[in-house]
Amino acid sequence: MSTMQALVLDRHNGPLELVELARPEAGPGEVLVRIAASGLNPLDTKIRAGAAAHAKHPLPLVLGIDMAGVVEAVGAGVDGFRPGDEVYGMTGGVGGIQGSLAQYAAVDGALLAHKPANLSMRSAAALPLAFITSYAGIVDRARLQAGQTVLVQGGAGGVGHLSVQLARALGAQVFATASARDQQYIQSLGATPIDYRAMSVEQYVAAHTSGAGFDLVVDTVGGASLDASFAAVKHFGHVVSALGWGTHALAPLSFREASYSGVFTLHPLLTGQHRAHHGDMLREAARLAEAGKLAPRIDARRFALHDAERAYEALLDGTARGKIIVDVDAALAG
Repeated sequence: MSTMQALVLDRHNGPLELVELARPEAGPGEVLVRIAASGLNPLDTKIRAGAAAHAKHPLPLVLGIDMAGVVEAVGAGVDGFRPGDEVYGMTGGVGGIQGSLAQYAAVDGALLAHKPANLSMRSAAALPLAFITSYAGIVDRARLQAGQTVLVQGGAGGVGHLSVQLARALGAQVFATASARDQQYIQSLGATPIDYRAMSVEQYVAAHTSGAGFDLVVDTVGGASLDASFAAVKHFGHVVSALGWGTHALAPLSFREASYSGVFTLHPLLTGQHRAHHGDMLREAARLAEAGKLAPRIDARRFALHDAERAYEALLDGTARGKIIVDVDAALAG
């Protein structure tokens, strides 16, 4: 097979056109993957709209940052993978690198890990960007310790619900803000839900920490949520965020002598640096998933390449209850 089907975007906010492209080949250090499922992220919608200058994805482009699939071939110098292996990763869709809304992709082997054995391709495709963002903040930056208190802002969201589970797996006492409809879901993850619309920051800090604040605050929302995080952190505590853009008053953070770390998950894809650590993090995600400590929340609706427009609509209209997944190969997706 010398060609493949892929969704191509020729202009920002334009239609996703299903076309035939030349099938890529695995170059040195690369793995050719037959893609089973593509996980969509809010960032994909921004790239499509041309509103994510930091992603640097020139037109025409194939979207799709996350993927899961089966190894078709391996290039020279690749160790640890062989044809037939089930893999997953955050492998493209930015920086001019072909994304996962295509039947095949030749990807840097350093970005891949073997898929969790107990997860379907659909579930595995939901993990990479969100888990890597969570791990980079909670483990790499904050170095969370067992017994510490953690507040996850937006605990039912894509990054948020994995942050809750990761912090719980590390032995933390976890709290999470969420809307009223997601309070029960937060409880099911073993965390204490906080209705941010019913309680002010001062009220929930007083109610849950006796006014001391949380050791770590993980912001997954940005904007006013990041400002609230600075007010909710403990003295000498830590705040991490992947959405630390805009103008924010640092006085609340400074008065608490607390620290802040930003997470820029795209950096390895855009620069080629530190890519092996992405593979390491996904191996840890697989270990946690196989131990029953990590499970992505998946929207029940099914989408294929030919109707991926509906998947993007579901991501934008607020109806998603979990990660939106596109079945690129329904027979493999599960």
